[in-house]
This record gives sequence, C-alpha cells and structure tokens, in this order.
Amino acid sequence: MAMQVSAGVTAPATPLARTRRIFPWVVFTLTFGLLLSDYMSRQVLSAVFPFLKQEWGLTDTQLGTLTSVVALTVGVLAVPLSLVGDRWGRSRSVVLMAVVWSVATIGCALAAGFGHLLTARLLIGVGEAAYGSVGLAVVLAVFAASKRASLTGAFMAGGSFGSVLGVALGGALAAQFGWRAAFTVMGVFGMVLALLYWVLVSDRKLAAHKIDDEADAGPKLAGGQGRAKLSTLFSTPAVVLAYLGGGLQLFIAGSLFAWLPSYFNRGYDMLPAKAAKVAAVFILIMGIGMIVCGVISDRVGKTRPINKWTTAIAFSAVTVAFLAAGFSLKPGGLQMLLLAVGCFFAGGTTGPTGAMVARLTHESIRATAFGTYTFFNNVLGLAAGPLVTGVLADRFGLETAMKYVPLVAVAAIILLIAGRQAYPSSIRKLDAAAERAA
Repeated sequence: MAMQVSAGVTAPATPLARTRRIFPWVVFTLTFGLLLSDYMSRQVLSAVFPFLKQEWGLTDTQLGTLTSVVALTVGVLAVPLSLVGDRWGRSRSVVLMAVVWSVATIGCALAAGFGHLLTARLLIGVGEAAYGSVGLAVVLAVFAASKRASLTGAFMAGGSFGSVLGVALGGALAAQFGWRAAFTVMGVFGMVLALLYWVLVSDRKLAAHKIDDEADAGPKLAGGQGRAKLSTLFSTPAVVLAYLGGGLQLFIAGSLFAWLPSYFNRGYDMLPAKAAKVAAVFILIMGIGMIVCGVISDRVGKTRPINKWTTAIAFSAVTVAFLAAGFSLKPGGLQMLLLAVGCFFAGGTTGPTGAMVARLTHESIRATAFGTYTFFNNVLGLAAGPLVTGVLADRFGLETAMKYVPLVAVAAIILLIAGRQAYPSSIRKLDAAAERAA
C-alpha cells in the first residue's frame, strides 16, 4: 500500500535523496583531505630547513631551490596533466597522483644528499602537478555555481592548513625522531587517503551527482560540440588577467610558506621546533583568511559578479599595506600583529580569481582551466617566491629579503584592476559567441 502524505507534511527523505545531499560533502572532505596531504608533503621541508642546513651545510639558495622545484614542476606540468585528467577520468587521476606524491615523499626520507633530495622533491611535484586543478574541478562539478568563490577559497585554504600541519607536525617529529621521520609520516598519511578515495569516489558516481545548470556550465558550446576547444582557455582578456593577477599575488604566500619558520628562527632566536609552531599559526591564519575572503566575495558578487574583482583588489591592497609595514619593524608584538593581518588577506584573492576562471571557461575543460590557473599560481607565485627570497636572503640577509616580498602585490593589484575593467567586454564576447553557437 502506498504511504499517504497529508498536506503540509514533508515526506521522509529517500535513501537516494540523502545520498545526493551527502555524497558532494564526502567528495569535498576527501578531496580537501588529499589537498592537506599535498601541502603537508610539500611544506614539511620548511620545518626541517635548520636540520638540513646543519647536517649538510646547505645554503639558503639551495634550501629555496628544494622548495621551489616542487612548485616549478607543478607549474610546468599542471596544464598537460590536467588535460589528461579531463580526458582519462578525474577520480582515477586523483588517486594516481596521490600515490605518486606520497611514495616520493617517503623517498625524501631515504635521501643521502642534496641531489637525491632534489630528485625526490621533483617527483613530488610530478604527483601534485594537476591535483589542485583536477580536485577543484571535481568539487565544483557537484555543487551549485553560487558557491564557487566560497568553495574555491575553502579548497585553496587546504594549502595553508596542509602547510600548517606539515610545518608544525614536521618540526615536532624532526625534533623528536629526526627529519627523516617527518617525511615518512607525511607520505604514509597520503597513501591512506588515496586508498579511501579509491574506495568511496568514482567517475561514475561523480557523473551521477553532477550539477547541470546554465550558470555552472560556463560559456555555451556550438551545436554538436561535446567539449570546448583548448583555445577558449585564453579567449578573453579577463580570464588571462585573472590567471596573471591571482598567480602573482601568491608570490607572497609562497615566500611566507617557505621562509616564516626560518624568519622566526633567525629574527626571534627561536629553536627550530618553536619557530615552526609559531609560523604554523600564521599560515593557519592565512588559510582562515582564504575561506572568509571567499565567502565575502560570493556575497558581495551575488548580484554583480564584477564585484568579485573589487574584493580581490581590496584583499591584495590590505596585504601589501600590513606586510610591508610589519616586515619594516623590529621583531616584537606590534610586528606580529601586523604580520597576522597581512597573512589573513595574503591568499584572499584565490576565491574570487578562481571563481572568475570558472565563469569564463566551460565545464568540459574546467580541470584544464584550473591547470592553467595552477601554472600561473606556481610559476609566478609558489615557485618564484621561495627561490627569489632565498637568493635575496643569501645576498642581504633573510630579514631584509622579507621586506621586499610584499611589494609584489602592487603588480598584482595593477593586473586585477585591468581584469575588472576588461570583465564586462569579456562577458559580452562570450555571450555573442553563445548566440552564434545557438
């Protein structure tokens, strides 16, 4: 007998309905967890800088190179491997990438010298190259488009949270058991998450829960065209400026990730383990800022998407003001306060610029679009920041080098302002192309 439902009474949720509500959050949780592993494997190195410097006598340039080689490899391989993820299957790609970077991280623990460690770090970059882009594309596909900036900011914040865990836990493990143990723990953690992802997420499940609405798909395709052309990744000035402005802003975040532990170690005479813990707090603040800034951007841009550009510009401006002032002061409480505010906004542009990339590219090549975004984030930001700062530190000292880092935001602001100005005409260009395709 069929169950009768009286007026005004909501029928109990069916198992299918509950699954449709729960599965996207399972996807987000596991994908976010793997991003934590990604950055834990990447940034644990910063916590063991003092140990490597003492044991192997490495220069700051060499230490910066060990950090930057991962981001540089990610930048170079992000687009081609993201394209493979779009074509081969996103969930399968995620699992394979996680296994590669986890095994390479364990390989770091076995390194016998600088050359061995550099090679293992390069392989970590190979594994991580397309993860941010493919993982973010997976998440955005199962959520409504109205949450793009919030989800992008929250997802990218996983980099900060993973860096916190990598630096803090790595520093503690290195102090207690040696620096090799720090790499081993990070690698095992990644392998466990990769296994969980393989069991719980598949391309078939992702397709069944995909959100198919006009706003999510991006620009329309011509009749009969199943996949957008790769040329559309650069089809408008606005999307190019989003790549460039967002990437350049992350120069600051990359420098902070890599050098804050050493900055506190040298500037405040802290022991390596304590310096790592203090730096972890500031990186945590950066991650929280990414989430908050993403939510702000979604709310401010709810009725006028162009306002997301405005928020990105504002976040970048606050970053340069507070970090430049903070690094100009002598070590102390006031400096700590200014640096904390600057760190909060340093990664705030990731949410709005990521949302603009999603709006200006089609869903069928979104992992590749985010791979392009990742390329600029890493080459201009996460790779360049640690390396350039290390070179400057060898020449002028680390405290002086950090004074120059925030000034890169000035160039980012100029690019973001240009992107805001180009956005209306870029949207009109996409709309005109959609009308011709209809």
